Amino acid sequence: MKGPWLVLAALCLALANLGARAEEGLDFPEYDGEDRVININLKNYKAALKKYEVLALLYHEPIEDDKASQRQFEMEELIFELAAQVLEDKGVGFGLVDSEKDAAVAKKLGLDEEDSIYVFKDDEVIEYDGEFSADTLVEFLLDVLEDPVEFIEGSHELAAFENIEEDQKLIGYFKNEDSEHYKAFVDAAEEFHPYIPFFATFDSKVAKKLDLKINEIDYYEPFHDEPVTIPNKPNSEEEIVDFMHLHKRPTLRKLKPDSMYETWEDDLDGIHIVAFAEEDDPDGYEFLEIIKEVAEDNRG
Repeated sequence: MKGPWLVLAALCLALANLGARAEEGLDFPEYDGEDRVININLKNYKAALKKYEVLALLYHEPIEDDKASQRQFEMEELIFELAAQVLEDKGVGFGLVDSEKDAAVAKKLGLDEEDSIYVFKDDEVIEYDGEFSADTLVEFLLDVLEDPVEFIEGSHELAAFENIEEDQKLIGYFKNEDSEHYKAFVDAAEEFHPYIPFFATFDSKVAKKLDLKINEIDYYEPFHDEPVTIPNKPNSEEEIVDFMHLHKRPTLRKLKPDSMYETWEDDLDGIHIVAFAEEDDPDGYEFLEIIKEVAEDNRG
């Protein structure tokens, strides 16, 4: 999958994108001063998990007595409070877990990395690997609320699917929603949601345009038009998950605020190349095309 020297290129199409999301995306209000974030402990954690469709927990180290540490924690808490205010009507809860005072509940919940955000939905636990800002966190949690599999029905949705170039994606063709093979696909999608989008179609015309056979699943790397078909269809949940664990770190990726730290988390036996370019600029566009070619040459 990865070449001998270009293991991963994290591509930022526009450097300004990292700082402009709040202006271009959600319209954030001023914090109203109401306390919505819960201090999670052994007595209330089960009730919190039951109450909210999605629960985001900040697992933090003990707050030191110095002003700098206290100020840092206050800023993090304020980000959580603002996100909680924005998502109050969406069934999303927010909580704080002190790694020292609440060590027992942290152990029960499987929290093991301080200064990390863990997101609980149903039986899934998602470690948030993005920028610690209210706008990025809110957009990520809105994605978490969505279903893990999106349907492709008709030419307009197919065109939208084909226009997704910057993200890795999977699509499967199944008989209907009652198909056991579709259900296995959904179960696998939940493990990678919302970082990797999964799509499904029950439409034979859509499948024909994508050259998909019944119960077949295709995986697309970012910036690649030609997919890789998961072998040995129909596939079980385990087979899909195993395939994605082998392929989920493509050669070329776009650096995004909601997954920027995930880019660096694995031990890689090679070189990280980070390319910055403005895609709307002719020189920048040409540079990006060169980067794509280099990544293709080093695609294993």
